[in-house]
Amino acid sequence: MALLTEHQQRKVAEAIARVERDTDAELVTVLAARADDYAYIPLLWASLLALVVPGVVHYLTGWLTLHSLLLVQWGAFIVLCLLFRLPKITTHLVPRRVRHWRASNLARRQFLEQNLHHTVGSTGMLIFVCEAERYVEILVDEGISSRLDNKRWDAIVAAFTEQVRQGQTLEGFVTCIEACGALLKVHVPVTQVRNELPNRLVVLA
Repeated sequence: MALLTEHQQRKVAEAIARVERDTDAELVTVLAARADDYAYIPLLWASLLALVVPGVVHYLTGWLTLHSLLLVQWGAFIVLCLLFRLPKITTHLVPRRVRHWRASNLARRQFLEQNLHHTVGSTGMLIFVCEAERYVEILVDEGISSRLDNKRWDAIVAAFTEQVRQGQTLEGFVTCIEACGALLKVHVPVTQVRNELPNRLVVLA
């Protein structure tokens, strides 16, 4: 999974700069390759399958001796551990709820780490994407949430999520930023020219 190139990242920064000319909101974008490596998931599935499947075969057919059963279980565990460590397979082994929970936690950490809670007027806004989890979230500080209901972002997030699924992450960022900008221009219009936070895309590889 390839994150955006430097040229593509500049396009995101340019989109932010255009939007911030018309609003007091401070936009920060974060793109993460994945929220977690889920190292425990392959071990869990490999242990379960290596223990249960050969045991069931032995119980139903009696083909394996106890010595052979032990060797098959060990071999199956090693092979499955290596196989399940492949990123594309690991992602499918992790329940969606767990993936989204981990991505959501990372988004909230980034909101704090990028100092979005310290902006003048509390107008920080985070557009966060986790590519492996196909997860998109928009977080805003109270200066924006007091003027715009959080449900106003739902359609924008849904459209962006679909673009991430289709591998159109750059297009998704630009479309999302512009859609957010249209709302911010009306509800959080510019009152003074400032740029408190960098416009660059933050990439977490």
